[in-house]
Amino acid sequence: MDLRIYLHKGNKMIIKTINYRNISFSSQNNKSKLDSMDEKINEIGKRTVLPNGKINYCIFNERLVKEIANKKEVALPYIEKFLERASDEKEIVEGLYILDCMIENGTKGVERIYPTISRFNESESPNVQVFLAGVYRKIQVPDAFGPLCSMLIRNSIKPNRNINFDPNEEVGGAILEYIRNRNATETYKN
Repeated sequence: MDLRIYLHKGNKMIIKTINYRNISFSSQNNKSKLDSMDEKINEIGKRTVLPNGKINYCIFNERLVKEIANKKEVALPYIEKFLERASDEKEIVEGLYILDCMIENGTKGVERIYPTISRFNESESPNVQVFLAGVYRKIQVPDAFGPLCSMLIRNSIKPNRNINFDPNEEVGGAILEYIRNRNATETYKN
């Protein structure tokens, strides 16, 4: 069955024929599944691969990470809300990685979500510790210095032998960055 539409364009009459078999009624909006920020956020951690016996690094959904990180300040409340409820290690690590990428992109206000991400300060996961220390190194929130020192001490007293990388490299580097930044202004006056 065909439908004819008569349109007037200026002095001309245009007749269009529409074949119903060519019309899709499933959705008027043909955007991909991941067009809304909520849908993107829900994909965090789903394709993450954590370090194992073969690799000593994480593999992330880089396309998703880039899409979210490039939204900068628009994405920050979404990431904060996600990290408030994240409980799976893969979700937490990829969420922190996205936060780190947002900092690298110049996102303003990341330091304000310290109270949210501080819930991971006591994490025993070396993966979470590494990414959390990386974020703390960049945002330099004074309240994060003590937890970083606690992580380093805890890991030194009771090292995790089941991993093939040392989280204390990143944790210690973040601590050194705090010390360097706090003392530089006093040491090099003028």
